Amino acid sequence: MSRKALWKVSLAISPEAEESAAELMSKVFGQWPSIYTGAETRETSATVYLEKRPAPNGEELRNLRAGIQRLATCSLADSTTKASVQRVRREDWAESWKRHFKPLNIGSALLIKPSWSRRRPRKGQMAVVLDPGLSFGTGQHATTEFCLQQLVKARRRGAAQSFLDIGTGSGILAIAAAKLGYSPVTAFDFDPVAVRVARENVRSNRVEKLLRISRQDLTRLPEHGRKHHVVCANLIYDLLIQERRRILNRLRPDGVLVLAGILATQFPRVREAYAEAGLELLSTRVKREWQSGAFAFRREQADR
Repeated sequence: MSRKALWKVSLAISPEAEESAAELMSKVFGQWPSIYTGAETRETSATVYLEKRPAPNGEELRNLRAGIQRLATCSLADSTTKASVQRVRREDWAESWKRHFKPLNIGSALLIKPSWSRRRPRKGQMAVVLDPGLSFGTGQHATTEFCLQQLVKARRRGAAQSFLDIGTGSGILAIAAAKLGYSPVTAFDFDPVAVRVARENVRSNRVEKLLRISRQDLTRLPEHGRKHHVVCANLIYDLLIQERRRILNRLRPDGVLVLAGILATQFPRVREAYAEAGLELLSTRVKREWQSGAFAFRREQADR
């Protein structure tokens, strides 16, 4: 294997800017960044690793700076934020992921682990293998972890249950759903890079015959379509509110809707919007700056 050095390009970001920064860096560099928050410093960064050093005044860094300015106008970044470019040894970069990303148990049903981990699933536990740095969603983020927990909680052994993943990212939720026995499993994302990576993850987990991933734009999705037992939407909060009707038209009257990707300060507005549509909050969790929730139609709504 080549030991040629890599170039590490990082942005210091706020937690609420994670998804926007990830999208920006993926467009500029053609790969999804890895998001890491230091356990002690609580500082968050978005990072990509490149084979070639980006030119100081080249197109990539110019586009990155322009993107930072756009995020700043939406209060998602500091206009003075600058990208750090650092030369790193390839083996050091590879080993760093092994230190930061550990296997994650979702109860006794799921084990989420990176490919280098030798951890074996417990008896009756299904393993999902995902490496960091490929796309948003490795199970380490608070919102993804909540969605996984709700997937396990909603699963009824031996029952036929369908699952829809809106904004699939790495495909982790769809893969986990397939391994838990949901069928059919459908997922989509607007970003073509995310769709490509999700399909690669599906193949590496050998569940390509159990689910379907496509590129779709939620805002252009037909308002009516197949209804599912469980729907997960891990999206930015304004899109969850704006496209509420399209999301709810994919949920069965007796189904469970899991909403994530929401800052704790934004969650009351999301809860209010879905309460107006006849849903009640079943469970919620706040972890760091994030709050997620599982919803269901109120009995009188479900009986209609």
